[in-house]
Amino acid sequence: MSVPVIAGLGTAQPPSALQDELWEGFFSRHFSGTTRSLAQRIFANSGVTRRQAAVNPLLEDVSDWPTERRMRRYQVEALPLGKEAVGRALTAAGLGAGDIGLFIVCSCTGYATPGLDILLARDLGMAADTQRMFVGHMGCYAALPGLGAASDFVTARGRPALLLCAELTSLHIQPSSARVDTQQIVSHALFSDAAVAAVVTPGGPGYALREVTSVTDTSTADHMTWDVTDAGFRMGLSPKVPQVLSRHVRKLVDDLLARHGVTGSEVDGWAVHPGGPRILNVVERELALPPEGLAASRATLDEHGNCSSPTVLLILDRLSRTTPAARRVVMLAFGPGLTLYAALLDRQD
Repeated sequence: MSVPVIAGLGTAQPPSALQDELWEGFFSRHFSGTTRSLAQRIFANSGVTRRQAAVNPLLEDVSDWPTERRMRRYQVEALPLGKEAVGRALTAAGLGAGDIGLFIVCSCTGYATPGLDILLARDLGMAADTQRMFVGHMGCYAALPGLGAASDFVTARGRPALLLCAELTSLHIQPSSARVDTQQIVSHALFSDAAVAAVVTPGGPGYALREVTSVTDTSTADHMTWDVTDAGFRMGLSPKVPQVLSRHVRKLVDDLLARHGVTGSEVDGWAVHPGGPRILNVVERELALPPEGLAASRATLDEHGNCSSPTVLLILDRLSRTTPAARRVVMLAFGPGLTLYAALLDRQD
């Protein structure tokens, strides 16, 4: 039986803006009173230098838009971004849209019916019998269960699968407020937009998907939330998230590696979702990683911010392009639940 392999990755991002420009040109006026000085410190310490926005607040303020208007704009912006990412992934894998047996779309920042899966399948010329799956509201870890579903399909059917993660967090800037709301400030300082596609094939060169696994601590379900409101989607992000991750991440990774006869020292690439600097610091400490172990994750946070579900795939793409020695890779992503997902990959030629 062929091992499922990530045979091609494709990325697409809207125009970028410097974090300092976003602060000076928009967010410094978005917050007032004592909240403003707190927000300035959070923006400065976010680990983000540049990030991308399909709807740039320097040019267009959506903070007072109703959810309906934001959802209409989501489809306008997400469709070409997704098409670009998918096209690049298919080219990298040497396949056409008609070769895809399963098309999975992950997104938690917008909804429409017909959805991106149907509209992109139409525009790209996928076969009428292509199966589709939409994964919504899983948040930042959604790429990994998406890869797991793609892997299962490829193993069972022997046909290629395609995963697209597309998020437009810029559509969900919340109305300004003088009230201190640290969770909103953090989300406004971190989040960014991106689309990343991955083609999974039965065998061939690329990153072989050995296993996808997870653990969910439902006792902390209120620590990370993403609520649909009349003013877009509103993030809830508890400062306790890093300590919850610290309780679970080591065992999750150790158990995954042990099932494959691998030790942490034999992993030469780490694609860890950068939920923020504190998240990366906790993972680095709990896994006893060397200082350079999370270099790709920190560089991605610096250059792209936290793009929710596409981010861990952005890091894998960076490793594949810049670190050819990274042949055994662990991917880690975290989100509502609180949920931790991990995947073990082996690069094969």
